[in-house]
Amino acid sequence: MERNVVVRNNVTIKGKGTKPILFAPGFGCDQSVWSRVSKSFEEDYRVILFDYVGMGKSDIKAFDYEKYSTLNGYAQDVLDICEELALKDAIFVGHSVGSMIGMIASLRKPDYFSSLIMIGPSPCYLNHPPDYFGGFEKEELFGLMDMMDKNYIGWANSFASTITNDAEHPEVAEELEDRFCSTDPVVARNFAETCFFADNREDLPRVTLPTLILQCSEDVIAPTVVGEYMNQRLPVSTIRYMEARGHCPHMSHPDETVALIHEYLEKLESEKIGGLT
Repeated sequence: MERNVVVRNNVTIKGKGTKPILFAPGFGCDQSVWSRVSKSFEEDYRVILFDYVGMGKSDIKAFDYEKYSTLNGYAQDVLDICEELALKDAIFVGHSVGSMIGMIASLRKPDYFSSLIMIGPSPCYLNHPPDYFGGFEKEELFGLMDMMDKNYIGWANSFASTITNDAEHPEVAEELEDRFCSTDPVVARNFAETCFFADNREDLPRVTLPTLILQCSEDVIAPTVVGEYMNQRLPVSTIRYMEARGHCPHMSHPDETVALIHEYLEKLESEKIGGLT
């Protein structure tokens, strides 16, 4: 490979177990957003964390505008990590656009993965009436891009509050704002355009892996109607409605997030054992 993948994506490996579980952040975030959740899996799993190129402690020199102009570029990085670590049957946990990145990776190399866990996923953020409502009009997203160009700090403050949508957890909005502000604005702008104008609706019926959708309440980024749309079109899926508000339950409601993931994985394991007897 062109660069050391572990260095490029700042890959971190923790845990005492052998079964791999891979955590993928959402837009504009690095692996530290999983700190409240990933620890709960270290006793039983091989926990793998990483940063997208341009985020966190990744190798910024590896950033390529053309490669990362589509989600395929980010999915390829996930596959590179899987190859480098010789993963097989990994559980992929993705937040927001990280869910779609994992889904794309699983379609290209399904043997690397055993299941997908999607937190606040959306296959398309744009409205396409009358059949699909992703939550945003094109003009709104263009406005978002324009604000990033003209006043990045102001955008970071506003968007962090929009994402969390939870007055009870102001510290989460502050954490997100800090992460946005620590990212190169040009890289963040490129990722935003790649993320918010992607359309992966046609990929959903092709997914072969069992998939859990964790749907938050009052999530303006990935509304309930989007989670239900995905649940209807993914061949083997389960949707769980969370008490958590907003778009970042792994940060605002880690205990509920951990409990629902564990519950789902235990269910899959019992079904697997049941199928063998």
